[in-house]
Amino acid sequence: MAQKARTRQRREDTPAGAEKSLAVRQFVRFAIEGQSFAADMAVVREIIRLPEVVRVPLAPPALDGIANLRGDVLPIVSLRQMLGLAERPRDEASRAMVVQLGQPLGFVVDRVSSVASIAEERIEPAGESQSVIDSRFLAGMIRDADGRGITLIVDFARLAAEAFAETGAAAQTSLRGSAGVAERSIARAEGEIGDETRLVSFQLDGQEYGIAIADVREIVHSPETIVAVPGAEPHVLGLMTLRNRLLPLVDLRSLLGLPLRPLDEKSRIVVLKIGEESVGLAVDTVTEVLGVPRAVIEPLPSLLARGRGEIAQVCRLDEGRRLVSVVDSKALFAHPAIQAAGQLGEEEAAAEQAETAAAADDQGQLIVFRLENQEFGVPIAYVREIVRVPEQLFRVPRAPKAVEGVINLRGAVLPVLDLRTRLGLARLDAQERQRIMVFQIDGVRTGFIVDHVTEVLQVGTEAIEEAPALSAAQDRLLPRLVNMAARGRMLQLIDPCHLIDPADRAQLTDLLDEAA
Repeated sequence: MAQKARTRQRREDTPAGAEKSLAVRQFVRFAIEGQSFAADMAVVREIIRLPEVVRVPLAPPALDGIANLRGDVLPIVSLRQMLGLAERPRDEASRAMVVQLGQPLGFVVDRVSSVASIAEERIEPAGESQSVIDSRFLAGMIRDADGRGITLIVDFARLAAEAFAETGAAAQTSLRGSAGVAERSIARAEGEIGDETRLVSFQLDGQEYGIAIADVREIVHSPETIVAVPGAEPHVLGLMTLRNRLLPLVDLRSLLGLPLRPLDEKSRIVVLKIGEESVGLAVDTVTEVLGVPRAVIEPLPSLLARGRGEIAQVCRLDEGRRLVSVVDSKALFAHPAIQAAGQLGEEEAAAEQAETAAAADDQGQLIVFRLENQEFGVPIAYVREIVRVPEQLFRVPRAPKAVEGVINLRGAVLPVLDLRTRLGLARLDAQERQRIMVFQIDGVRTGFIVDHVTEVLQVGTEAIEEAPALSAAQDRLLPRLVNMAARGRMLQLIDPCHLIDPADRAQLTDLLDEAA
């Protein structure tokens, strides 16, 4: 009776001609755990099959991950978990219901049944429902025409507000979304290089070589297809396609007079760029990124110098027990074989030059790595070195709990943390592919263990966008992402400045001061 009275009062207060439009509302009906639910059609943008998702560390438990929806980043959340119901395996009937709540969110439901037009008088307050679902998350209920069953109307706005409550103030005050802040951070990191040279280290015929990372545009896997060019120099393997551009490919083994061998799954292509010229160098494997003091780099003895100066320097590491031959990129580009290779992609290079000139300041280099089969990236300016994980890490008294141990890196004490642990991911037993990425954070060098470093990637800032703010911790540490929609690829970008808590940072500084 009370409900009928309220309905009658609404009709009396409604202007003539508007009653018909208020009498019926449209809902999308869906099911979870056999219970019938509904969403107001006004907030439902679309219904899609479950997409592939990228997991986001430090996010709320209900978040499955983020997906790419026609170029837009779409958070995917489990409605079962948000409603306090047990999870179940997804199947062919499972769907993601995309709801517009300031930004789109995809809610996973067991199945979508229909779109229904419901008369106002059949909609009742949620407080009268005997459902196990918290009534705070319900906007009402629809009683069946025969009065035997009910459909619960989910209040998605309230549900999302509570699930992501902690992101509110934190997201507003975070550093994300400010290009100026990002540029200043990178400039600060680059300014801390001091008297060091950073080299990409690679192997050729069991020997170690290095090349200045400033000349390396990116590092990619060897291509499946290489187009041979008749009449090309013996050192030129041919042309490969790199993001819809033709890239001349040179066998560095052949160029340096080393024994030839075919490319395999370990081979890598080091893409060099000097001015407007680009070329891909085929190497046996890329091993690490080295930060070496300029004092340990010496000219190659004149008796050993050969060729046109492609190898003009050598690094003496580990007190001379490890020698790294340094490739001179400029001398390499002056080699006739490289010059000839460059002419092979002349037309493509001209098109790329025009594109590059228009976005000369719009490019960034990232080092890409994996954790739990998810891809992450970090601006290359922050990465001082990438080294192998030693067999043993040494624990140090009074070190912060987050520190796994320390290693001796060319006479300096380097604290090492597990990046999985920092991001709340499951720990991983020691593996051969693991590496330590050495970051410079506020003057303190710190190593973080990652599962696998995959490549150096060049991206334009048009592909970099703000990540959805899903938790305060995630918003600080993973504020941006690279969305390469055309390639179906998404990288989460880590802000190294927030990798270490302020209290731990002060402890680390004291520890390193004592060790020095």
